[in-house]
Amino acid sequence: MSARSFPIGVSGQTHLADIKTLRTRMDGAVIAPEDQEYDVGRRIWNAMIDRRPAVIAQALSSADVVAAIRYARDHDLAVSVRGGGHNVAGHAVGDNSVMIDLSEMRTVRVDPVRSRAWVEGGARWRDVDAATQAHGLATPGGLISDTGVAGLTLSGGIGWLRGRYGLCIDNLVAADVVLADGRLVHASAAENEDLLWALKGGGGNFGVVTGFEFALHPVGPEVMFCAPVYPIEVAESAVSMWRDFLSDKNTEVSAIAEFSTVPQSPDFPEESWGKRVVTLAAVYAGNAADGEELLQPLRDLGNLVSDFSGRMNYCDVQQLFDALMPAGQYRCYWKSHYLSGLSDAAIADIVDGNRNPPSPNTLSSIWNFGGATAAVPAEATAFGDRSMPYMFSIDSVWSAPEDDAVNISWTRDFWQHMQIHSDEGRVYLNFVGLGEEGNDLVQHVFGDNYARLVRIKKKYDPGNIFRFNQNIPPATGP
Repeated sequence: MSARSFPIGVSGQTHLADIKTLRTRMDGAVIAPEDQEYDVGRRIWNAMIDRRPAVIAQALSSADVVAAIRYARDHDLAVSVRGGGHNVAGHAVGDNSVMIDLSEMRTVRVDPVRSRAWVEGGARWRDVDAATQAHGLATPGGLISDTGVAGLTLSGGIGWLRGRYGLCIDNLVAADVVLADGRLVHASAAENEDLLWALKGGGGNFGVVTGFEFALHPVGPEVMFCAPVYPIEVAESAVSMWRDFLSDKNTEVSAIAEFSTVPQSPDFPEESWGKRVVTLAAVYAGNAADGEELLQPLRDLGNLVSDFSGRMNYCDVQQLFDALMPAGQYRCYWKSHYLSGLSDAAIADIVDGNRNPPSPNTLSSIWNFGGATAAVPAEATAFGDRSMPYMFSIDSVWSAPEDDAVNISWTRDFWQHMQIHSDEGRVYLNFVGLGEEGNDLVQHVFGDNYARLVRIKKKYDPGNIFRFNQNIPPATGP
């Protein structure tokens, strides 16, 4: 191993000796670059990410996380944190970092009497859904069950229950966090309240969250999932109808209008294979029979390519999109805008941009907001303003490294064009490409909450050891 892999002043020999010491202090595995498991251990969901941490610490407990952070401090190394490893910008792994891997910490405990779930920091949403649905309960999660709870939650968390129960962060009651100085603290309304506020949308800037406590709500086990598929040729009228239909239903219905390419699958008529379509997907979180009746108009627009609507188990709904995004198989670059509205002109631009992407695997979605999501004041969580009625995401997905430039360029061009329809250029921090815009983007997203976040960052991570994220640098000066 070359000493060039480590910071100046830390020899390879000393580092190796200290890795041996770290191994004695952790129950989980400690993997160095020369170890056979290293390349597998640093691999994450987005195949485009190829970074080389100084060491990978696979934690099994909060005590393991404490040991890894102390090691990082001793060697002047930054820390990257892997929960599910699903962040599209690849924040889970940083070059020359101590990569703390929580993926073995997936325990979920449910208290059905208090309607609470305690979730370890490496859990996936499928773990949470399985445990909570055993009691007919759920908390808002994502749309892909393999997504990590931590990454999705800490930057907001937008899923199928957002209309009725808000974002993931709106249901975060408490958290256990290992700080930059190696202390394990509890954040709740009663202690370290400022830290809990910052975790509600401020990303991984403040420490390693080893446990989350979520509020639970009655959901399922059967819900109504609506998913009629229409050809791109009628997309403008279909999305316009979808917009108008949802205008008074955002509390009851969480929906996306998703553009995609029809695969060569027996689930679709052969004449539609390879063609672009839009799916008007929606979930009604209440009684499934009521939802089936309510959502029927979305299925009656004519000219259907296919229709995957039906009453189904909530856990099944949560896994419907998994096959579109298998871990480690695709290269991904995603961008987003919050929209100030969904005018006919905006719809036309979205449809035109989606007619011929460079990769057939590329998706693009319009998400409705409102309801419980919009009911939270901007200052109540680090996430900030909730007034945007829609979000638009461009989820570029392809296979070959030689196609990186054309897909990234197409995505950025489309994203920049859509700024004319955006809510002051604000974006969702889980969909930021590779975060190239840096601190300017972060300040813009947090708006009036940014100054408070800087102060909290200085309090809990003054050395910015947690900087592999949408970073909030600590305040300078007194």
